Amino acid sequence: MKIEIWSDVACPFCYIGKRRLEEALSQFEHKSEVEIEWKSYLLNPEQKSNTGQLLYEYLSEAKGWTMEYTMQVNQQVVEMAEEVGLHYNMDKAVVANTSEAHRLIQHAKSLGKGDAMEEALFKAYFVDGRNLANQEELSQIATECGIDEATAKAALNNLDYAEAVQRDIYEGVQIGVRGVPFFVFDNKYGISGAQPLEVFTRTLEQTYQASK
Repeated sequence: MKIEIWSDVACPFCYIGKRRLEEALSQFEHKSEVEIEWKSYLLNPEQKSNTGQLLYEYLSEAKGWTMEYTMQVNQQVVEMAEEVGLHYNMDKAVVANTSEAHRLIQHAKSLGKGDAMEEALFKAYFVDGRNLANQEELSQIATECGIDEATAKAALNNLDYAEAVQRDIYEGVQIGVRGVPFFVFDNKYGISGAQPLEVFTRTLEQTYQASK
């Protein structure tokens, strides 16, 4: 069974969705037969990186929300993350364009480390407040995943990986991905969003039975 996941590492619901899928897989009898492939998606391709702006400020401006409402929404997200064991530090998050982070993911995928890189980048953004638009920071994150620093730096400027990012995005558009996370099970069933655990559990069983 193959599960493809369209995701952006600056998407709080994508990290939550990852945890819910992992929990469902931990209960799945045929977990060893499951292959996961992460697919790139950019929530805001034109995002301007701004290390001096708080995420709350950016969201308030971008969405036209009051600061009070923005804080309420973010608190709800933090509480949702806590339910799956994640401890978001939204006040530390750095507003950053994630294009280069996705190139690094594509490089990691080529080495069989795609899932480890996704996890590391999610944690870097939502927990540690690291700048995902900074190449030195990204290459350091890569080394923490067991990837050579020199090849990681080269990957950040590799047009082949940039094209791979765009291919993922284009493929997502073709199958109707309009937001993330978006999970596709064996090209048969889709889950949009960080759905409850039972949705993932049911879809795993449904997909497995359909493949027999």
